[in-house]
Amino acid sequence: MSMQKKVVAVVMGGGRGTRLFPLTLERCKPAVPLAGKYRLLDIPISNCINSEVNRIFVLSQFHTASLHRHIQNAYHFDQFGGGFVEILSAEQTEKTSDWYQGTADAVRRNLQHLRNVPHEYVLILSGDQLYKMDFRKIVAQHAASGADVTIAATPFPVSKVEGLGLMRVDDHLAIQQFAEKPKDPAVIKSLEVSPTLEASLQGSHEEPHCLASMGIYVFNRAVLADALAGQEPDFGKEIIPGLLGKKKLHAYIFEGYWEDIGTVRAFFEANLALANPLPPFNFFDPEAPVYTQDRYLPAAKLNKCDIDHVVIGDGAILTNSSLKHCVLGVRSHIGEGSRLEDVVMMGADYYETEEQQKADAAMGMPSIGVGRGCHIHHTIIDKNARVGDFVRLSPAGRPDGNHAHGIIIRDGVLVVPKGAVVPGGTVI
Repeated sequence: MSMQKKVVAVVMGGGRGTRLFPLTLERCKPAVPLAGKYRLLDIPISNCINSEVNRIFVLSQFHTASLHRHIQNAYHFDQFGGGFVEILSAEQTEKTSDWYQGTADAVRRNLQHLRNVPHEYVLILSGDQLYKMDFRKIVAQHAASGADVTIAATPFPVSKVEGLGLMRVDDHLAIQQFAEKPKDPAVIKSLEVSPTLEASLQGSHEEPHCLASMGIYVFNRAVLADALAGQEPDFGKEIIPGLLGKKKLHAYIFEGYWEDIGTVRAFFEANLALANPLPPFNFFDPEAPVYTQDRYLPAAKLNKCDIDHVVIGDGAILTNSSLKHCVLGVRSHIGEGSRLEDVVMMGADYYETEEQQKADAAMGMPSIGVGRGCHIHHTIIDKNARVGDFVRLSPAGRPDGNHAHGIIIRDGVLVVPKGAVVPGGTVI
């Protein structure tokens, strides 16, 4: 059977994303804009399409409107290929009236929809990670090993495993032990990969490695149904550890770039890394393109600008400004004499007409975008934000917390929330 017929994918898109607040103030984590023109959800869906997995269910729950709109506008399959991206939102039924209680609970409540699609394997994915993976390889290993469940794992040096779920495997990749975010050095030591596996890993071997779960699973269909027969809410915390010793669990080692976009700092750094000459994540790979909504926007327009390592989205308009190490989203507008450094600007959902701009000015409100003479550093400017003329924004020397005009500093990054209005002359 082909991948299209053997595998269905389930993308977890329902997370509240509290650690990404205020970027999740009006949207769920997978709907957060990325790299000037994409959404986080585009990453797992693109990985599926490039791996010939074209039957994809997206489970959603919190702040779903933005996510649903993006999926409906971006992903259209012809009727002959049998592919789809289907949204499954949390819903009340005769049996339940509450929210999803965790990742496993979300899949459990939607098993009835999966049963309507012929398949052998279920591929379960996170909706908020940045990576490229050929899922054909993990499915092929899963089938060849005879595993009931295969878990994607990435090697981390022992000095960097804090906050990660770790596993110990034998030399044939059979999983023998799990530990959820261990802190005890002795426990971490016991989870180090064997010398044989260590020698096979890419990169530096100056210190031992542990295998961290990526939250990517391949389940045999019947095994998944049996595993979800109870009430355990989460895969990583309950379901997977509960299967250890009862089912055949294997690891699939992935050694490419992988970033869990779990915090404002992680999101900020992952975006800015894309402006580097050789970014760790390659959006330019013709063999594995990243798909998104086609907006039919004009090319970006730059007038007398000083640009140094900047990603600029379609339809952006920059006038006599200076930008260093920035990522600008679609329809971004920056006025004359403004200087931006280490800035992620998500752009706008629409262009304002001259009449709208005049009406804004009459009410004392700046237009969408960044005004004239602004100096902005180490900042995320969310969509449709309005930053007036001669504004100074930087988190330097200021504590995390709430500040004037809805501005929030979190993880040492200043964030102008979606739709916020920062009056001219503001200094933070």
